[in-house]
Amino acid sequence: MKSITIIYMNMKKILFTLFITSFYFITLNAQSVTGIVKVQKSDGSLEPLPFASVYWLEGRLSIEADDNGEFSFSKGENTRISLIASGLGYTRDTLVLGDDQYRAELIIRESNTLGEVRVTGRQRGNFLSKTTPVKTEVISAAGLCKMACCNLAESFENSASISVGFSDAITGARQIRLLGLSGQYTQMLDETRPVMRGIASPFGLSYIPGQWLESIQIAKGPSSVVNGLEAITGQINMEHRKPTAEQPLFLNLFVSNVLRTEMNIASSLQLNQKWSTVALGHFSTDPMSHDGNSDGFRDEPLTTQFNLSNRWLYLSDKGLQIRFGFKALSDSRVAGMHDFKKGDPVSVDMWGSEIGNRAINGYFKVGVPLNEDNSQNIAAVVDYNFHQLNSFFGLKKYDATQNSAFINLMYQNQVDEHNRYVIGLSSQYDLIDETFIQRGFLPSGEIQTLNTLTPGREESALGLYGEYNYTLDDKITVVTGLRLDYNNLHGWLFSPRANLKYSFTEQLVLRASAGRGFRSPNQISDNLGSMSTGRALVLEENPLIEDAWTYGANFTGYVPVGFNDNAYISLEYFRTDFKNQLIADQERDLSAVWFYNVAGKAYTNTYQVDVSVEPFERFTVLATYRYSDPKVTLHGRGLTDRALISKYKGVLNLQYATRMNIWTFDFTAQLNGPARLPYFMEMEYSPVYTMLFAQITRKFRDLDIYVGGENLTNYRQKDAILSAQNPYGEDFNSSVIWGPLMGIKLYAGLRFTLWK
Repeated sequence: MKSITIIYMNMKKILFTLFITSFYFITLNAQSVTGIVKVQKSDGSLEPLPFASVYWLEGRLSIEADDNGEFSFSKGENTRISLIASGLGYTRDTLVLGDDQYRAELIIRESNTLGEVRVTGRQRGNFLSKTTPVKTEVISAAGLCKMACCNLAESFENSASISVGFSDAITGARQIRLLGLSGQYTQMLDETRPVMRGIASPFGLSYIPGQWLESIQIAKGPSSVVNGLEAITGQINMEHRKPTAEQPLFLNLFVSNVLRTEMNIASSLQLNQKWSTVALGHFSTDPMSHDGNSDGFRDEPLTTQFNLSNRWLYLSDKGLQIRFGFKALSDSRVAGMHDFKKGDPVSVDMWGSEIGNRAINGYFKVGVPLNEDNSQNIAAVVDYNFHQLNSFFGLKKYDATQNSAFINLMYQNQVDEHNRYVIGLSSQYDLIDETFIQRGFLPSGEIQTLNTLTPGREESALGLYGEYNYTLDDKITVVTGLRLDYNNLHGWLFSPRANLKYSFTEQLVLRASAGRGFRSPNQISDNLGSMSTGRALVLEENPLIEDAWTYGANFTGYVPVGFNDNAYISLEYFRTDFKNQLIADQERDLSAVWFYNVAGKAYTNTYQVDVSVEPFERFTVLATYRYSDPKVTLHGRGLTDRALISKYKGVLNLQYATRMNIWTFDFTAQLNGPARLPYFMEMEYSPVYTMLFAQITRKFRDLDIYVGGENLTNYRQKDAILSAQNPYGEDFNSSVIWGPLMGIKLYAGLRFTLWK
């Protein structure tokens, strides 16, 4: 028995020893390695670097640090730990741990070569381009995230150059103004292809989701002749998300306190070294009917919109580029009285409106290098657009269909480092079918047709152009262009344009431009808000083409103030003179809206000052102020201020971001000056008012969560609809809009990006 006891005790010791040994080795083999990545600032201080990349060589493992710069992983059976830490805009650091080390501290430094790029991409949401000969304001991807930016119209709230407002209080259509004139005089470009023309223009700004865009460039003045002759006050070019972006998935979700709901999705795929594609999808809806001012009409229409786009890029080893894609949209709007529903007939007691837009666009672009350094190349652009608009506004009915085609062939030659020229041939074709029916009530309440108009047209133009660019180092750039078009309706059209950039020093730059632009007016679609009135529309039988000269100058001075060298002050003046303009006049006759060609003077003077500074790191201040003097000659009233255009506008935008944009705080204040009101209004000028916007964004690795508010002062135009209690009377008018229609709006959303 004693022997058995001794054996038992020895067995217990052996088992215990084996257990402890096994536990030791298991613990050793499963030992976790932890660490932190820090960045050394220029003053020698150390800070954690959020979301830094850490690579373990032996384990072939890539790790991403958390928002405090911390990371951890299990070393398994490996005894050697070699780590590399890196971050965008920073140098790398390599560290080898000893056999008994399980804690790593990696220190990286700011890179002189990448620091400027990193700061620019993070901080400068809105800035003036230093390189372009034409004054160009750039809204970057960071700027598009400063506010909700649900669509293109809402992307300009931080800019005093462009004013954004509603065309009327019924349809929800947005309009912009540049250089004190309606957005119809600004040429809209989608990666240099003309878009939003004709019947597509009233709601076109709502059909470009802000989160589809990579950047927006706003060039003032007539600019280049290459893209046509329709730029009068300027050009706005939109750059979409690129097929080559290494983002297999981007998702944006948005919801507001009035239940506006939106979803945007994008996927950029690099299929191989030559082929890449990006697919873009959009859905939005305004399902809730709201009447904040209790006038019996919805403040905004009920909407449902679907939008789909697919873009492709082929890039060969020899430099051949082929780009093509399509875009399709469907938009439905129900507006009018609060109780009006889709499908309901209008009646004496019920005023309603339904608007349906359907469109499809396809394009093809090819660029062929003619030599190895691509100094000579030829390019071709083909674009086709179909748009259908079906609508009624109470008793007025408007249906239209547009087929448009655009072709541009060009040859470019970079002669040497100073001289470059482009010559080309382009053609524009528009077939617009329109039916406008004005109706009235019989004493019995039945509806009768009063008259039917078909103001559509078939218009074609063929143009030859040339543009010469001379550059002398960074001192001077001269761009001159000539364009001659033959239009089947308006004959020969000659458009000379010139742009000059001269640098007195690196810190003081002068830009000057002058040129001529033409535009065929679209009487109804350009003035769709006039449909939501009780007045008859009297159209010009044969409207002339609109013809205007725009010229101006800009001084930009860069000053060594604040944290970096990007502070600047910009002063500018522009004037637009119309040789001919078609207007919609509501002051000639209170029973009708008259469309006619202006017989006298029509011009606009615009003055603007911009100041941008970064007082300390990651805090930016952008302040702009614009003063406008818009004049037009009205029938029976002579030369007077244009109605509904504010005299001045000021914008102050403040942004502060913590390190690596973990937290971003945006604040925007607008001061909107008075606008002359039509004489039948109670006031001569609209009141001065302010609007406040704010947004807070929190970054989590690949996820951004944001909350914000618009119109935080809750200011809205009082009695936006005149005579709302009698919608079929001549005094009913929803098109005299000078201020915001909606009160305070709160929203929240997220942006998720999956990187390749």
